[in-house]
Amino acid sequence: MANDEWRMTDGPDSGAVRLSPLPIAILAGGLATRLRPVTEKIPKALVPVAGEPFLAHQLRLLHSRGITRAVLCVGYLGEMIQREFGTSAFGVELAYSFDGPKLLGTGGALRQALPLLGEAFFVLYGDSYLPIDYAAVAAAWQESGRPALMTVFRNEGAWDTSNVEFTGGRIARYDKRERTAAMRHIDYGLSIFRREVFDVYPADAPFDLAAVQRDLAAAGQLAGHEVAQRFYEIGSHTGLAELDQLLRKK
Repeated sequence: MANDEWRMTDGPDSGAVRLSPLPIAILAGGLATRLRPVTEKIPKALVPVAGEPFLAHQLRLLHSRGITRAVLCVGYLGEMIQREFGTSAFGVELAYSFDGPKLLGTGGALRQALPLLGEAFFVLYGDSYLPIDYAAVAAAWQESGRPALMTVFRNEGAWDTSNVEFTGGRIARYDKRERTAAMRHIDYGLSIFRREVFDVYPADAPFDLAAVQRDLAAAGQLAGHEVAQRFYEIGSHTGLAELDQLLRKK
């Protein structure tokens, strides 16, 4: 199946399907305080990594995985990102959703961006570099029949504190604050949602995406997909240096 034709949806005829990639929302509105002083004058998406803004590496990777449309949820210095990348870059069509006068949090930013995203979409954190098979993630979500999916990595506390109980293809429990002994996996940083998941949350009000995922897991509505490839991120100076080294080798 070609990279740019991998999502199955109902067609106009009974039993027919058509294939198209899901759009992706990139959460790029944070203040990036852990990267200061680098981010005092530029947003995290523009932090140099291996000689290019980090977002350039993200978009190039996404396009190589069949993603053709991205919505950037931006806040802090978001205008700089829009000026740098415009409406298309590395084969990916770009749109922008701005927080406005107040920070909306990751969940609130997504809810505000819904008119640009359609009925279902990927969500990726703005500091994550995830070299996995996105088509396989989409297929797992469709097969699950659930309104949302979280990718997970068997972490065992190695890279960060494990926060997911994963069993039987679903997320049994997800909590960033109250950990349990059964939490052996960690939120990998890539999710899929149907639009209606956010209908119960107020518009123009700040809330965290983690709270949405926690509630979905508690209701048995959050599917899970385990990946074997470790994640990379630029949320810290250590992560930034590690990814810089990796990309320079490539």
